[in-house]
Amino acid sequence: MTSPARRTPPLPLLFLDIDGPLLPFGATSAELPDGYPTYGTRPDANPLLARLDPALGPRLLALPCELVWATTWMADANAWVAPRIGLPELPVVSWPDPAEEDALTGTHWKTRALVAYAAGRAFAWVDDEIGPADHAWVRAHHPGRARLHRVDPRFGLTAADFAALAAWLRGRSLPQEVSS
Repeated sequence: MTSPARRTPPLPLLFLDIDGPLLPFGATSAELPDGYPTYGTRPDANPLLARLDPALGPRLLALPCELVWATTWMADANAWVAPRIGLPELPVVSWPDPAEEDALTGTHWKTRALVAYAAGRAFAWVDDEIGPADHAWVRAHHPGRARLHRVDPRFGLTAADFAALAAWLRGRSLPQEVSS
């Protein structure tokens, strides 16, 4: 008698915003006296793209997850950002019109769409605009594991952010993170 084949659960999703996590902004001259590091860009491109650290792509690809763009850049993320940091073309979340309830509850306009896209699957969301209402809404409406990871937009993704995400993605932290 043969045993049924075991199904390997899918990797968690990692929803990735660009402005803030990958393109830092807003640091003061006291915080960054020499300004933001730049990595070159084409003259026809958005000048902020020069802040894209090419080391981010390999670090993101090393995480045990399926990367998904969760950004207002939409498909432009694959055209302008992915090639500069060494990422392949990634799926992109399509944004519905914001729900009136979001304004009433204080949830971010992305929250509902990300939970719907995940459809019960474990996910991490990396953004600079995540707040307490988003944590509460995800806890109440998402049956799977979820990590809402707020990045400081002044500095973008740091080594500490990558360590926290890697630990969660590998299942070495709380099933549903409430801290950012």
